Amino acid sequence: MNLDCDTMDRFEHAGLEIAFLDNGRSDAPAVLLIHGFASTAHVNWVAPGWFRTLGEAGYRVVALDNRGHGESSKPHDPDAYHPDLMASDAVALLDHLAIAEAHVMGYSMGARISAFLAHLHPDRVRSVAFGGLGANMVDGVGNWDPIAEALLADDPATITDRRARMFRAFADQTKSDRLALAACIRTSRMLVTPDMLYSMTMPTLVAVGTRDEIAGSPHQLAASLPAAQAIEIPDRDHMLAVGDKVFKSAVLEFYATIEGARL
Repeated sequence: MNLDCDTMDRFEHAGLEIAFLDNGRSDAPAVLLIHGFASTAHVNWVAPGWFRTLGEAGYRVVALDNRGHGESSKPHDPDAYHPDLMASDAVALLDHLAIAEAHVMGYSMGARISAFLAHLHPDRVRSVAFGGLGANMVDGVGNWDPIAEALLADDPATITDRRARMFRAFADQTKSDRLALAACIRTSRMLVTPDMLYSMTMPTLVAVGTRDEIAGSPHQLAASLPAAQAIEIPDRDHMLAVGDKVFKSAVLEFYATIEGARL
């Protein structure tokens, strides 16, 4: 079993090439991981230890590079990045790997994609974990146009918006296609509606850092879901919460409870 997953495989969906990782444990319960904006499967899930943590706990761990990110195709058309289309890539990956049902976990933008996946394809989702996005999944996270503008700026020194500077630096750090990311940020932030939340009857976990200025309240989001629990990740902001040991322990306990009830 490959716990570190250095090499990505690929498949085609909707005219795009989607890169993915699979630790190959085909006889185990599957966990599908969906990364955040400007990130990749490696940055979001391998480097912080999620692949190893979940693999050692006995799970089949699968993650994709979202369209526009990492080693997947990078269209520059904003219409390619509606969350339902990005969720369809994740479902296509499950189909490609013949995985009927998976625990789905997304971080930040990946949490939004996971919500659309859980709403549109509930039969494929054993449980869903939202990391780095709470009530603002529904309420919105403010004006993201400065981030798109920052991604297109020729000189990063001209960027004055603090959050825009942070995302531009992250995009540069991950050597991203900034035109693709600018297209993605314009349409991928479609809000999740209360009716969508009401339809998500599978077990749900919402995890947000206590210093996260982007996500919104995890408790408020959990209260709007039929079968959800919320945790706070102490002293972590939006960028640092993803690899936190409190987050990992909560997810392992969450999955163990679900799998134990299944036996």
